[in-house]
Amino acid sequence: MKVLSDVVQSIINVGPSVMLPIIIFIVGLIFRVKPGKALTSGITVGIGMIGINLVINLLTTSVGPAAQAMVKRFGFHLTIIDAGWPAVSAGTWAQPISAVMIPIILVVNVGLILLNLTKTLDIDIWNYWHMIAAAATAYVVTKNWWFAILCGIIYEIAVLIIADKTAPKVAEFYGLDGISFPTGSAAAYGLLGIPIGWVVSKIPGIRKWDVDPQTIQKRFGVFGEPMVMGIVIGMLLAALGGYSVPNILKLGMSMGGVMFLMPRMVKILMEGLIPIQEGAQKLLQEKYGNRKIYLGMDAALSTGSPATLATGLLMVPITLFLAIILPGNRVLPFGDLATIPFFAALIVPSRKGNIVHSVLSATIVMVFALLMATDFGPTLTSMMHGIVAFPKGASEVTNLDTGGNILNWLILKLSQLVQPLFN
Repeated sequence: MKVLSDVVQSIINVGPSVMLPIIIFIVGLIFRVKPGKALTSGITVGIGMIGINLVINLLTTSVGPAAQAMVKRFGFHLTIIDAGWPAVSAGTWAQPISAVMIPIILVVNVGLILLNLTKTLDIDIWNYWHMIAAAATAYVVTKNWWFAILCGIIYEIAVLIIADKTAPKVAEFYGLDGISFPTGSAAAYGLLGIPIGWVVSKIPGIRKWDVDPQTIQKRFGVFGEPMVMGIVIGMLLAALGGYSVPNILKLGMSMGGVMFLMPRMVKILMEGLIPIQEGAQKLLQEKYGNRKIYLGMDAALSTGSPATLATGLLMVPITLFLAIILPGNRVLPFGDLATIPFFAALIVPSRKGNIVHSVLSATIVMVFALLMATDFGPTLTSMMHGIVAFPKGASEVTNLDTGGNILNWLILKLSQLVQPLFN
């Protein structure tokens, strides 16, 4: 088992910019795309992913320190530290159940496609860790392999269903035709955020607040440009963190750069996916008529939308404020603050890019997420203990990506319920 685990980890460690071209090339050949075209598509997707990762790195390395500065400046005193998704994913991959889950997830996905029970072919293998985290949660609680595998499969099916149902909105709003987002965190936040957003949009007075990037641009001219919106939001975050004027301007320019560059990186990646989509649709039409298939990709593609990125960035100070005032919360938001834009990936399209409605919806979701992350603390602490270094002064850790994820939290509650059966 250790050998299998080491092999899986070495494959994962090469990163999506290497894994995706290989996967795209293989998928292209399966869908009868000419080898040369499939190879070009794979390389183009890999280059697009490199560009996206560079911009995401700019986002996280800029917003992360600003969020940490806010924490220190306002003297938050909460007892469970949000260690962030990198720490939790490391703890997940270290669990003995992780090595067997990747082939199981692949087989289940292909089986569901053949049975016409899903339209999503999840090629985002790196983000399988979300599904494996569900299995790892069940394993940590019950120590039963079969139950843990079952929980991982249940989580996978739930994510694929959500990806299928939201794919039309992803195509309409983001312009990503033939793409769905089976990223576990985005799916879970969307599961709560979409119905909450619908309710928000029906509230008298608020329902008339139509604020999307296009409306802002029409009303405020150059100040409504996405890059300028990014500069303003970046400067706000820096000011809340107590930055000096030069550093406020620097963070503002960084966020302006993110707003400007991300859509262009996503466009490059999509150029590579188009031949694969066309090949898939042609093959499916030959065999099954008008049946459609979606390529499951990382929800990071959603940050190509200024509305999604703006919603996520505005949620950083809001999340910190909620953590202070929310009764029952013990989580100090920290590691996952910079990745909140990805959580909004499915919420924003459901509100047609209305930033006000999206922020209000995400705020309500975050209330539940903080409470779930608090409840998840002991289990995630146990999962990561001895595997990753805890933040300084932290005896208990959790995160918003996994601990604040309703799908994972339901798996946790189910595991705790049946745990006595495995004693």
